[in-house]
Amino acid sequence: MTPLDPAMARELLASLTHWTFDRSKRTISREFRFQDFAQAFGFMAEMAAVSERMDHHPEWFNVYNRVQVTLTTHDAGGLSTRDIDWATRADKAYARTTPNPTCAG
Repeated sequence: MTPLDPAMARELLASLTHWTFDRSKRTISREFRFQDFAQAFGFMAEMAAVSERMDHHPEWFNVYNRVQVTLTTHDAGGLSTRDIDWATRADKAYARTTPNPTCAG
């Protein structure tokens, strides 16, 4: 697995408008907000199944209705297409889960 070169990373990250890129840590992150804990947990359960299928697991943290996600590909030493794919899938799951999403992060 190889990391994305800076130009490709910029191009791919342009479509992930709610994600924040941290150059020094070579990560992207986003906070998702839900109506309640059950909705947040449902999102995490769906994305846990996606993570297993992809064999790519996020660093995430949940408190009540918030899920904070950080992505990087450790084997690549930074961002890879796997991170972009996971983030894209998470954005789609969030849009399905939340009728009126609150964008954060």
